Amino acid sequence: MKRLLLAASLALAATAAPAVTQTAAAQTAADGPELYQGERALYEAAAKEGMVVSFDTGPTWANWAAQFAAFKKRYPNVEITYNDLGSAATVVALDKARNRPQADTAYYFAASAIDAVAKDVVAPFKPVNFDKLPEVFRDPDGKWFTIHSLTIAFMVNKKLVKETPKGWADLLKPEYKNSVVYLDPRSTGVGQVLSFAANFANGGDMNNLAPGADYFGRLHKGGNVLRVVGTTPYAQFVKGEIPIWISYENDGLKAKHVDGMGDAVEVVIPAEASVAAPYAISLVKNAPNPNAGKLWLNFIMSETGQGIFAQGFVRPSVPGVTLPASVADKLPAAPQVRPLDVKAAAAKKAEVDALWAKAALN
Repeated sequence: MKRLLLAASLALAATAAPAVTQTAAAQTAADGPELYQGERALYEAAAKEGMVVSFDTGPTWANWAAQFAAFKKRYPNVEITYNDLGSAATVVALDKARNRPQADTAYYFAASAIDAVAKDVVAPFKPVNFDKLPEVFRDPDGKWFTIHSLTIAFMVNKKLVKETPKGWADLLKPEYKNSVVYLDPRSTGVGQVLSFAANFANGGDMNNLAPGADYFGRLHKGGNVLRVVGTTPYAQFVKGEIPIWISYENDGLKAKHVDGMGDAVEVVIPAEASVAAPYAISLVKNAPNPNAGKLWLNFIMSETGQGIFAQGFVRPSVPGVTLPASVADKLPAAPQVRPLDVKAAAAKKAEVDALWAKAALN
Protein backbone atom coordinates (compact mmCIF):
# COMPACT_ATOMS: atom_id res chain seq x y z
CA MET A 1 0.00 0.00 0.00
CA LYS A 2 2.71 2.47 0.96
CA ARG A 3 4.47 2.05 -2.35
CA LEU A 4 1.40 3.51 -4.11
CA LEU A 5 1.34 6.71 -2.12
CA LEU A 6 3.94 8.74 -3.98
CA ALA A 7 1.59 9.11 -6.92
CA ALA A 8 -1.15 10.39 -4.65
CA SER A 9 0.85 12.82 -2.57
CA LEU A 10 4.51 12.86 -3.86
CA ALA A 11 5.33 13.90 -1.04
CA LEU A 12 16.87 14.92 21.31
CA ALA A 13 18.48 17.07 21.12
CA ALA A 14 21.35 14.71 21.97
CA THR A 15 24.87 14.13 20.87
CA ALA A 16 25.59 11.77 18.02
CA ALA A 17 25.39 8.16 19.05
CA PRO A 18 28.53 6.08 19.17
CA ALA A 19 28.66 2.78 17.34
CA VAL A 20 26.11 0.45 18.92
CA THR A 21 26.14 -3.31 18.84
CA GLN A 22 23.22 -5.73 18.74
CA THR A 23 24.53 -7.08 22.05
CA ALA A 24 24.12 -3.66 23.66
CA ALA A 25 20.52 -3.52 22.48
CA ALA A 26 19.87 -6.94 24.00
CA GLN A 27 20.52 -5.50 27.46
CA THR A 28 17.98 -3.35 29.24
CA ALA A 29 18.74 0.34 29.36
CA ALA A 30 19.20 0.07 33.11
CA ASP A 31 21.80 -2.72 32.90
CA GLY A 32 24.19 -1.93 30.08
CA PRO A 33 26.06 1.04 28.66
CA GLU A 34 24.02 3.85 27.16
CA LEU A 35 23.35 3.81 23.43
CA TYR A 36 23.71 7.60 23.50
CA GLN A 37 24.28 10.28 26.10
CA GLY A 38 21.13 10.83 28.15
CA GLU A 39 19.44 7.55 27.22
CA ARG A 40 18.95 6.38 30.80
CA ALA A 41 17.42 9.66 31.96
CA LEU A 42 15.08 9.68 28.97
CA TYR A 43 14.07 6.09 29.73
CA GLU A 44 13.23 7.04 33.30
CA ALA A 45 11.00 9.85 32.06
CA ALA A 46 9.41 7.55 29.46
CA ALA A 47 8.78 4.85 32.06
CA LYS A 48 6.63 7.33 34.01
CA GLU A 49 4.47 7.68 30.91
CA GLY A 50 4.53 3.91 30.45
CA MET A 51 3.60 3.70 26.77
CA VAL A 52 4.42 4.85 23.26
CA VAL A 53 1.78 4.89 20.52
CA SER A 54 3.33 4.37 17.07
CA PHE A 55 1.09 5.13 14.08
CA ASP A 56 1.39 3.26 10.76
CA THR A 57 4.11 0.82 11.77
CA GLY A 58 2.50 -2.42 10.63
CA PRO A 59 4.59 -5.35 11.92
CA THR A 60 5.04 -7.09 8.55
CA TRP A 61 6.52 -3.99 6.84
CA ALA A 62 10.20 -2.99 7.05
CA ASN A 63 10.88 -5.33 10.00
CA TRP A 64 8.81 -3.33 12.48
CA ALA A 65 7.94 -6.49 14.45
CA ALA A 66 11.64 -6.97 15.23
CA GLN A 67 11.97 -3.29 16.17
CA PHE A 68 9.08 -3.66 18.63
CA ALA A 69 10.66 -6.73 20.22
CA ALA A 70 14.10 -5.12 20.57
CA PHE A 71 12.64 -1.90 21.99
CA LYS A 72 10.56 -3.79 24.54
CA LYS A 73 13.56 -5.87 25.59
CA ARG A 74 15.71 -2.79 26.14
CA TYR A 75 12.95 -0.72 27.77
CA PRO A 76 10.76 -3.23 29.64
CA ASN A 77 8.85 -0.50 31.49
CA VAL A 78 7.53 1.11 28.30
CA GLU A 79 4.75 -0.63 26.36
CA ILE A 80 4.44 -0.04 22.63
CA THR A 81 1.24 -0.08 20.61
CA TYR A 82 0.79 0.51 16.89
CA ASN A 83 -1.58 0.51 13.94
CA ASP A 84 -1.21 0.18 10.16
CA LEU A 85 -3.17 2.97 8.49
CA GLY A 86 -1.13 3.81 5.39
CA SER A 87 0.79 7.04 4.87
CA ALA A 88 -1.90 9.39 3.60
CA ALA A 89 -4.47 8.03 6.07
CA THR A 90 -2.04 8.64 8.92
CA VAL A 91 -1.87 12.34 8.10
CA VAL A 92 -5.67 12.48 7.96
CA ALA A 93 -5.89 10.79 11.37
CA LEU A 94 -3.39 13.19 12.92
CA ASP A 95 -5.30 16.14 11.53
CA LYS A 96 -8.65 14.91 12.83
CA ALA A 97 -7.20 14.30 16.31
CA ARG A 98 -5.16 17.52 16.51
CA ASN A 99 -7.06 18.73 19.59
CA ARG A 100 -6.59 15.43 21.44
CA PRO A 101 -3.70 13.56 19.78
CA GLN A 102 -3.68 9.79 20.21
CA ALA A 103 -0.31 9.07 18.61
CA ASP A 104 3.19 9.81 19.83
CA THR A 105 4.96 9.09 16.54
CA ALA A 106 3.87 8.78 12.89
CA TYR A 107 5.61 6.85 10.10
CA TYR A 108 5.00 7.41 6.39
CA PHE A 109 6.44 7.90 2.95
CA ALA A 110 8.32 11.19 3.16
CA ALA A 111 5.89 12.97 0.84
CA SER A 112 3.19 12.44 3.45
CA ALA A 113 5.56 13.74 6.12
CA ILE A 114 5.74 17.00 4.17
CA ASP A 115 1.93 17.08 4.20
CA ALA A 116 1.97 16.55 7.98
CA VAL A 117 4.29 19.53 8.43
CA ALA A 118 2.01 21.68 6.28
CA LYS A 119 -0.96 20.70 8.47
CA ASP A 120 1.05 21.51 11.63
CA VAL A 121 0.42 18.15 13.31
CA VAL A 122 4.05 17.20 14.03
CA ALA A 123 6.68 18.57 16.39
CA PRO A 124 10.39 19.31 15.96
CA PHE A 125 12.72 16.67 17.35
CA LYS A 126 16.25 15.78 16.27
CA PRO A 127 17.15 12.21 17.25
CA VAL A 128 20.57 10.64 17.43
CA ASN A 129 22.32 10.59 14.06
CA PHE A 130 19.99 13.28 12.67
CA ASP A 131 22.85 15.44 11.42
CA LYS A 132 24.34 12.53 9.46
CA LEU A 133 21.32 12.31 7.14
CA PRO A 134 21.40 13.83 3.65
CA GLU A 135 19.63 17.18 3.68
CA VAL A 136 16.84 15.93 1.40
CA PHE A 137 16.19 13.14 3.90
CA ARG A 138 15.20 15.45 6.77
CA ASP A 139 13.21 18.51 7.68
CA PRO A 140 15.66 21.21 8.84
CA ASP A 141 13.78 21.59 12.12
CA GLY A 142 13.42 17.87 12.74
CA LYS A 143 9.67 17.72 12.04
CA TRP A 144 10.37 14.60 10.01
CA PHE A 145 13.45 12.55 9.20
CA THR A 146 14.14 9.49 7.10
CA ILE A 147 14.68 6.24 8.96
CA HIS A 148 15.11 3.89 5.98
CA SER A 149 14.85 3.98 2.21
CA LEU A 150 13.79 1.72 -0.64
CA THR A 151 16.07 1.49 -3.67
CA ILE A 152 15.07 0.91 -7.30
CA ALA A 153 16.52 -2.35 -8.64
CA PHE A 154 16.01 -5.01 -11.29
CA MET A 155 14.58 -8.32 -10.10
CA VAL A 156 15.77 -10.90 -12.61
CA ASN A 157 14.39 -14.44 -12.86
CA LYS A 158 17.45 -16.32 -14.04
CA LYS A 159 15.33 -19.29 -15.14
CA LEU A 160 13.73 -17.04 -17.73
CA VAL A 161 16.65 -14.72 -18.55
CA LYS A 162 19.88 -16.12 -19.95
CA GLU A 163 22.13 -13.14 -19.20
CA THR A 164 21.46 -10.82 -16.27
CA PRO A 165 21.24 -7.13 -17.25
CA LYS A 166 23.55 -4.91 -15.23
CA GLY A 167 22.12 -1.50 -16.09
CA TRP A 168 19.43 0.49 -17.82
CA ALA A 169 21.28 0.39 -21.15
CA ASP A 170 21.29 -3.41 -21.07
CA LEU A 171 17.48 -3.56 -20.91
CA LEU A 172 17.35 -2.05 -24.40
CA LYS A 173 19.12 -5.06 -25.94
CA PRO A 174 17.05 -7.26 -28.26
CA GLU A 175 17.57 -10.35 -26.10
CA TYR A 176 15.22 -8.82 -23.52
CA LYS A 177 12.23 -8.61 -25.86
CA ASN A 178 8.93 -9.07 -23.99
CA SER A 179 10.79 -9.36 -20.69
CA VAL A 180 10.36 -6.17 -18.66
CA VAL A 181 7.51 -5.40 -16.26
CA TYR A 182 7.21 -2.18 -14.27
CA LEU A 183 4.56 -0.09 -12.52
CA ASP A 184 2.70 2.77 -14.18
CA PRO A 185 4.22 6.09 -13.08
CA ARG A 186 0.88 7.86 -13.43
CA SER A 187 -0.79 5.85 -10.68
CA THR A 188 1.90 4.27 -8.50
CA GLY A 189 4.62 5.56 -6.26
CA VAL A 190 7.24 3.08 -7.38
CA GLY A 191 6.48 4.01 -10.99
CA GLN A 192 7.26 7.63 -10.23
CA VAL A 193 10.45 6.75 -8.36
CA LEU A 194 11.78 4.46 -11.09
CA SER A 195 11.08 7.20 -13.63
CA PHE A 196 13.49 9.49 -11.78
CA ALA A 197 16.05 6.67 -11.54
CA ALA A 198 15.93 6.07 -15.31
CA ASN A 199 16.14 9.79 -15.93
CA PHE A 200 19.27 10.21 -13.81
CA ALA A 201 20.83 7.16 -15.46
CA ASN A 202 20.36 8.71 -18.89
CA GLY A 203 21.84 12.10 -18.11
CA GLY A 204 18.76 13.91 -16.83
CA ASP A 205 18.18 15.77 -13.60
CA MET A 206 15.24 17.25 -11.69
CA ASN A 207 15.06 20.11 -14.19
CA ASN A 208 15.41 17.94 -17.29
CA LEU A 209 13.09 14.95 -17.37
CA ALA A 210 13.23 14.30 -21.12
CA PRO A 211 16.05 11.70 -21.01
CA GLY A 212 14.03 9.41 -18.78
CA ALA A 213 10.92 9.65 -20.93
CA ASP A 214 12.99 9.07 -24.07
CA TYR A 215 14.48 5.96 -22.46
CA PHE A 216 11.07 4.44 -21.79
CA GLY A 217 10.02 5.33 -25.31
CA ARG A 218 12.93 3.31 -26.68
CA LEU A 219 12.25 0.44 -24.28
CA HIS A 220 8.65 0.20 -25.49
CA LYS A 221 9.35 0.74 -29.18
CA GLY A 222 11.97 -2.01 -29.04
CA GLY A 223 9.33 -4.43 -27.82
CA ASN A 224 11.14 -5.18 -24.56
CA VAL A 225 8.25 -4.26 -22.24
CA LEU A 226 6.06 -7.23 -21.43
CA ARG A 227 3.51 -5.07 -19.62
CA VAL A 228 3.02 -1.99 -17.44
CA VAL A 229 0.93 -2.72 -14.34
CA GLY A 230 -1.10 -0.72 -11.84
CA THR A 231 -0.55 -2.88 -8.77
CA THR A 232 2.55 -4.63 -7.52
CA PRO A 233 3.01 -8.00 -9.30
CA TYR A 234 4.98 -9.61 -6.48
CA ALA A 235 2.95 -12.83 -6.48
CA GLN A 236 3.35 -13.21 -10.24
CA PHE A 237 7.09 -12.69 -9.95
CA VAL A 238 7.43 -15.33 -7.22
CA LYS A 239 5.38 -17.74 -9.36
CA GLY A 240 7.94 -17.35 -12.14
CA GLU A 241 5.73 -15.40 -14.54
CA ILE A 242 7.93 -12.30 -14.94
CA PRO A 243 11.44 -12.35 -16.47
CA ILE A 244 12.57 -8.88 -15.29
CA TRP A 245 10.69 -6.68 -12.83
CA ILE A 246 11.79 -3.12 -12.05
CA SER A 247 10.77 -2.36 -8.48
CA TYR A 248 12.20 -1.88 -5.02
CA GLU A 249 15.25 -3.87 -3.98
CA ASN A 250 13.56 -5.32 -0.90
CA ASP A 251 10.94 -7.06 -3.09
CA GLY A 252 13.67 -9.07 -4.77
CA LEU A 253 15.51 -9.83 -1.55
CA LYS A 254 12.30 -11.02 0.06
CA ALA A 255 11.55 -13.24 -2.95
CA LYS A 256 15.08 -14.63 -2.85
CA HIS A 257 15.61 -15.17 0.88
CA VAL A 258 12.11 -15.50 2.35
CA ASP A 259 9.62 -16.66 -0.26
CA GLY A 260 11.51 -19.51 -1.83
CA MET A 261 13.00 -18.28 -5.11
CA GLY A 262 16.57 -18.65 -3.86
CA ASP A 263 19.23 -18.53 -6.54
CA ALA A 264 16.60 -18.26 -9.27
CA VAL A 265 16.40 -14.53 -8.63
CA GLU A 266 19.18 -11.96 -8.91
CA VAL A 267 18.72 -8.46 -7.52
CA VAL A 268 20.61 -5.81 -9.49
CA ILE A 269 20.94 -2.14 -8.64
CA PRO A 270 21.47 -0.65 -12.11
CA ALA A 271 25.04 0.43 -12.67
CA GLU A 272 24.41 3.88 -14.15
CA ALA A 273 22.19 5.27 -11.38
CA SER A 274 19.35 4.42 -9.06
CA VAL A 275 17.18 6.27 -6.54
CA ALA A 276 16.49 5.74 -2.84
CA ALA A 277 12.92 6.62 -1.83
CA PRO A 278 12.76 7.93 1.75
CA TYR A 279 10.44 6.65 4.47
CA ALA A 280 10.20 9.02 7.40
CA ILE A 281 8.90 9.39 10.93
CA SER A 282 7.86 12.29 13.15
CA LEU A 283 7.14 13.14 16.76
CA VAL A 284 3.48 14.12 16.93
CA LYS A 285 2.61 17.63 18.10
CA ASN A 286 1.22 17.56 21.66
CA ALA A 287 1.85 13.82 21.86
CA PRO A 288 0.37 12.17 24.97
CA ASN A 289 3.68 10.42 25.76
CA PRO A 290 6.39 12.71 24.40
CA ASN A 291 9.31 11.23 26.31
CA ALA A 292 8.38 7.69 25.30
CA GLY A 293 8.02 8.94 21.73
CA LYS A 294 11.51 10.42 21.81
CA LEU A 295 12.91 7.22 23.32
CA TRP A 296 11.37 5.22 20.46
CA LEU A 297 12.65 7.61 17.79
CA ASN A 298 16.17 7.60 19.22
CA PHE A 299 16.17 3.81 19.31
CA ILE A 300 15.27 3.32 15.66
CA MET A 301 17.82 5.94 14.63
CA SER A 302 20.60 4.32 16.67
CA GLU A 303 22.96 1.94 14.93
CA THR A 304 21.08 -0.93 16.53
CA GLY A 305 17.73 0.22 15.19
CA GLN A 306 19.18 0.92 11.77
CA GLY A 307 20.62 -2.60 11.70
CA ILE A 308 17.20 -4.06 12.47
CA PHE A 309 15.77 -2.30 9.43
CA ALA A 310 18.55 -3.79 7.32
CA GLN A 311 17.56 -7.26 8.52
CA GLY A 312 14.18 -6.55 6.94
CA PHE A 313 15.94 -5.83 3.59
CA VAL A 314 15.39 -2.06 3.64
CA ARG A 315 18.41 0.22 3.59
CA PRO A 316 19.23 2.24 6.70
CA SER A 317 19.04 6.00 6.24
CA VAL A 318 22.07 6.81 8.38
CA PRO A 319 25.23 6.67 6.25
CA GLY A 320 28.04 4.45 7.46
CA VAL A 321 26.19 2.28 9.95
CA THR A 322 27.60 -1.20 10.38
CA LEU A 323 25.17 -3.73 8.95
CA PRO A 324 24.50 -6.98 10.81
CA ALA A 325 26.61 -9.83 9.44
CA SER A 326 23.46 -11.69 8.35
CA VAL A 327 22.61 -9.03 5.75
CA ALA A 328 25.89 -7.26 5.00
CA ASP A 329 26.41 -9.25 1.79
CA LYS A 330 22.76 -8.85 0.76
CA LEU A 331 22.89 -5.04 0.85
CA PRO A 332 26.21 -4.22 -0.80
CA ALA A 333 27.45 -0.66 -1.08
CA ALA A 334 25.83 1.13 -4.01
CA PRO A 335 27.38 4.58 -4.51
CA GLN A 336 25.34 5.11 -7.68
CA VAL A 337 22.13 5.40 -5.61
CA ARG A 338 20.87 8.97 -5.17
CA PRO A 339 18.55 10.11 -2.36
CA LEU A 340 15.24 11.29 -3.81
CA ASP A 341 14.14 14.82 -2.95
CA VAL A 342 10.42 14.11 -2.59
CA LYS A 343 9.46 17.77 -2.37
CA ALA A 344 11.09 18.47 -5.73
CA ALA A 345 9.68 15.23 -7.13
CA ALA A 346 6.14 16.19 -6.11
CA ALA A 347 6.41 19.37 -8.12
CA LYS A 348 7.40 17.34 -11.20
CA LYS A 349 4.76 14.61 -11.06
CA ALA A 350 2.46 16.04 -13.73
CA GLU A 351 5.41 16.54 -16.06
CA VAL A 352 6.68 13.00 -15.47
CA ASP A 353 3.20 11.62 -16.21
CA ALA A 354 2.78 13.59 -19.43
CA LEU A 355 6.25 12.88 -20.80
CA TRP A 356 6.02 9.18 -20.00
CA ALA A 357 2.58 8.80 -21.60
CA LYS A 358 3.71 10.57 -24.77
CA ALA A 359 6.88 8.48 -25.06
CA ALA A 360 5.65 5.07 -23.93
CA LEU A 361 2.07 4.93 -25.16
CA ASN A 362 2.38 6.50 -28.63
